Amino acid sequence: MSSTPMRLDVHSTNGSSSTLPGGEIVRRARHRIARRLLPFLFLLYVIAFLDRMNVGAAALQMPRDLGFSEGVIGFGAGIFFLGYFLLEIPGALIVERWSARLWIARIMISWGLMTVLMAFIQTAHQFYLVRFLVGAAEAGFFPGVIVYLTHWFRYQDRAKAVAFFYAANPLSYVIGSPLAGLLLGLSWLGLRGWRWLFIIEGIPAVALGLITIWYLTDRPEQARWLPEEEKSWIISELQQEKEAKRRHRSFQVWEALRHRDVILLTLCYFCAMTGSYGIAFWLPTILKRLSGKSDFKVTLLAALPYVAAFITQQVNGWHSDRTQERRWHAALPVFVCGIALALAVLSRANLALSVGWFVVAGGAFYGFQPVFWAVPTRFLSESAAAASIGLINSVGNLGGFVGPMVMGYLASRTHSFSAALLYLVASLFASGILMLAVGKQAGRSENPV
Repeated sequence: MSSTPMRLDVHSTNGSSSTLPGGEIVRRARHRIARRLLPFLFLLYVIAFLDRMNVGAAALQMPRDLGFSEGVIGFGAGIFFLGYFLLEIPGALIVERWSARLWIARIMISWGLMTVLMAFIQTAHQFYLVRFLVGAAEAGFFPGVIVYLTHWFRYQDRAKAVAFFYAANPLSYVIGSPLAGLLLGLSWLGLRGWRWLFIIEGIPAVALGLITIWYLTDRPEQARWLPEEEKSWIISELQQEKEAKRRHRSFQVWEALRHRDVILLTLCYFCAMTGSYGIAFWLPTILKRLSGKSDFKVTLLAALPYVAAFITQQVNGWHSDRTQERRWHAALPVFVCGIALALAVLSRANLALSVGWFVVAGGAFYGFQPVFWAVPTRFLSESAAAASIGLINSVGNLGGFVGPMVMGYLASRTHSFSAALLYLVASLFASGILMLAVGKQAGRSENPV
C-alpha cells in the first residue's frame, strides 16, 4: 500500500457516506483490530501454557508422593503431545472452514476439565491417561489461533501479531512459576499443594471458554464492533493477498502437505520443540539439584529466562516485519539458544553463571517462534495454510514428547542432566540448519502482498 495520503469514499450500513484519509483508516483499523483481539487471545494462551507446563512444577512434589521415577515423570509429561498430535490438522481446518470462536471455546472448556482431573491421579497409568487426554483436549488451539490471525491481519503485520500473542508463552512462565511455588505450599482438605495446583489452574480455562463464545468474532465481515470503512479496508487487503497467492500458485491441501518447504518447516519445528520443552519441563528440577533451594525460590529462578524471552520475541518479530526477512530471523535465535545451553552445562559448578546461561538460552529461543509462524502463511493460504500449520504444529510438537522423555531417560541412566542437555543442544542446531534450508521465496518477500 502506498504511503501517499489518499481519501476513501465508503458507504456505511445506514446508506450515508464518509470521507476519511486512507492512511487514517488504515491506522484506525489496524489498532482497533489489534486492541480487540490480541489481549484476549494473549490471555487464553497464558492459561493454556499454565495448564500445559504446571506438571513441571508439580514434579517437585509428585514423584515423592506417588513414588514416580524420573522416567515416569518424563514420559507422562511427554505423552501430552501424543494426544495433542491427533487433532491438530482437523482442528486447524475446522477454524478455517467453520468457526474459530466455537472451536477455541470447546478446546478451552475440555482442557480445563481435564486439568482439574489431574489433581486426582494415584497411579502412573492414570497419570499417562489424563496427560494424554489433556493433550487431546488442547489440540488445535495454537494452530487454530495462527489460522485465525490470518483472517484479521495482513502478511506485513503478521509477525508482530503472532509475537504479541506468543508473548503469553514466556510470560505464562513468569506468572506461573511463582504462582506454582505458592500453590505447592498449600495443604487443604487433605490434598497436597501439587493437587491444588491443577485444580486452581484448571478452572479459569473453563470460565474463559464460555466467555470466548460471545467475545470473539470469526471474520471481519461479522464484526459489528468494526466501523464500515475500516471493515471494508481489511476485507479488501486480505482478499488481495489471497488473490496474489492464487496467481503465483494455488496449492491444494494434500499438495501443500507434501511441499518441500512445509516438510522442512515441520522438521525444523520438531527439533526446536524438542529443545524448548526439554528445557522448560526439566528446568525446575535441574535448578533444584544445582541450588538445593526451596521449591518457591526454585520456581522464581526458573522464571528468569522467560523475562528475557518476552523482550527478545517482541524485538525480533518487529525487526523481521520491518525487513520482511524470515529465515535468518528464525534460525539465529535457535543457534544462540543451543550455544547458551552448552555453556550452561559447562558452567554447572557455578550456580550464578549457569542460571545466567539458561536466561540467555530462554531469551534467545523465544525470538524464533513469531517469525517462524509468519513463513507458512507467506506462500500458502486458506485450507492449504490451515492444514500445513496443523501438520507443522502437530508433528513439531511431538518434540515436546521426545524432549522430556529422552531427558528423563538419560538423567535416570547417567544420574546427571549433562548428557541430556547436550542432546537438546544438538537438536537446536539441527533446527537452525533446517530453517536456513527453507526456500528463500517462503522466507522473504521483496514485495509483500
